[in-house]
Order: sequence, then structure tokens, then C-alpha cells
Amino acid sequence: MKTTLHMALVTALSTGALSAAAPVTALPTAAEPPRYVALGDSYAAAPLVPPPDPADPMCLRSLAGYPRVAAQDLGARLTDVTCSAATTDHLSTSQYPGTAPQYDALTPAADIVSVTIGGNDADVFSEALDCVNILPQPYGTSCAEENTAGGTDKVRARIDAWAPVFGTVLDEIARRAPNAEVFVVGYGNYLRTDGCHPAQPFWKQDANYIQGVVDHLGAVLERTAEEHGATFVDTYTLGIGHDICAAPADRYIEGLAPTRPAAPLHPNASGARAVGNALATAVRATSAPSRGTGPPLSKAP
Repeated sequence: MKTTLHMALVTALSTGALSAAAPVTALPTAAEPPRYVALGDSYAAAPLVPPPDPADPMCLRSLAGYPRVAAQDLGARLTDVTCSAATTDHLSTSQYPGTAPQYDALTPAADIVSVTIGGNDADVFSEALDCVNILPQPYGTSCAEENTAGGTDKVRARIDAWAPVFGTVLDEIARRAPNAEVFVVGYGNYLRTDGCHPAQPFWKQDANYIQGVVDHLGAVLERTAEEHGATFVDTYTLGIGHDICAAPADRYIEGLAPTRPAAPLHPNASGARAVGNALATAVRATSAPSRGTGPPLSKAP
């Protein structure tokens, strides 16, 4: 547990509580709010969810993505450098002209760091698009069969090969932001068992395959986070009943033809809000006193 994060959260939340209570004539200068840096790809950037972030248009970053939701919930000062289509290479190198490497946002002053990365490194979502079959079987080909031909799942193999790279990422985050608690946010629940063809054009075996690959990536993220002292934030469970097969008003992830503003197969505003709230809950749980001492870290009114 990072003591600075605990104290910063206590200050941010208690200050909010004081301002909602009776007026006072004088208060000491408030401590700095916790400083939060968000790293990652389009799952965090929430492309096409309004309003857009004008700071870096090429990244298609939303001002309603999960980092913004979590920051507002925690009363944190946010530096959001998430960028659509980012890979781990773009943490250390510029993704677009004028876009700084994401690592540049990290300093010893950071209290909280979140990261969602890996989907583009393993081409998980490109593979999902290759699984589309508008027509019912047998008029098409199964991506599950193609990707597992010969007894080896080539997509899961790519994820496994990438896992040590992610371990290096977490070590570099810890080096650059040694006082921060680090949170790895998973990719969540896209397709329910057997899918919902033809509403979403994935055959049953391919729907199960796609979600299985996402689950495998999540397991790698969780295991690597534990091995490198970070906290994994599960977004699968909160997405049950809110996948792309759900009624449009219930979806957290949009389908191939979005019904609300969001990129296909990406979180919409409701999904970003749910993930942001889950992240804020994880931050509070991590920074809470281990023996129950000190004030509770409940939300300010």
C-alpha cells in the first residue's frame, strides 16, 4: 500500500464532505488531490464516445472514457494519454506526429496509474473481425477452426509470447512512477455463450472462440499483474448481461453496427462508466487501511 495514495484520497474525499457540510470561516490549505495517469489503448480511450478530447485528435480519445469517470469519482487530477490503436511499443515511442510516448506522462509524483494494453499487440480484435459470417453455416468459414488448425491456437500463442513484454511494461511503470499504485484493467465481456447469430454475425463456435481468446488475454493480464505487484481490475463480471448480444439500451460494449455513439466492439458511455466505477472501487480497496484505522474512503456527497 502506498501511504501517499491513502492520504491523498482521504484528503480529496474528506474535503468534499466538508464542503457539503456547514460553512466554516477558515480552513487550512488542502493537500494536493491524488495524481492519476491513464495509459492504454482504445478500450480505455473509448473512441467516438462524446465528447471527444481535443488535446490529441489522432487518438480518438473521449472525455467520457473510464479514466475520466474514475478520476471524477476519486477526486483525482487526471493525465489521460490513452490512445486508440496503441500497442506496447507506443508506451515508449510516439504513435503519431506530435503525440508523446505514453510513458512520458509518468513521474514520481503519480499516485495512481491504470493501463489497458495487449489487445492490439496480439491482434485480438482484428481476428474478431475475421470471424464475421453474415450467412448461416455452412456458407462461410469458421475462424475458430482456422486458428486452431494443427492443434495449436495461434492467437493464444501470440498472447502467451507477449506476456513477458507486459511484465516489462509493469516494471517500467514502477520505475518511472515508484510511488504509484498500478491498476491493470481487463477487456471484459464481449459475447455471451454461443453468441446471437444473426443479430451479431458470429457463428456459435466462433462467438465462443472470440470470448475465449479475450478471457485468455485477461488471465495473462491478471497473472502478470500479480507477479509484478499491480492490481488487476476485472471487467468481465460487471459486463454479464451487457455484452453485444444484449438489448441496445443494456449494452456496455457496442456490436459491429453500434446503436449508440462508440466504435464497433468498444465500450459505449455506459460501459466506460461501469468500468470507471469499478476502477475507483479497486483504488479505494487498495488504499484502505489494512487494520481498519483512519477515516473510511466512502464517496463524498
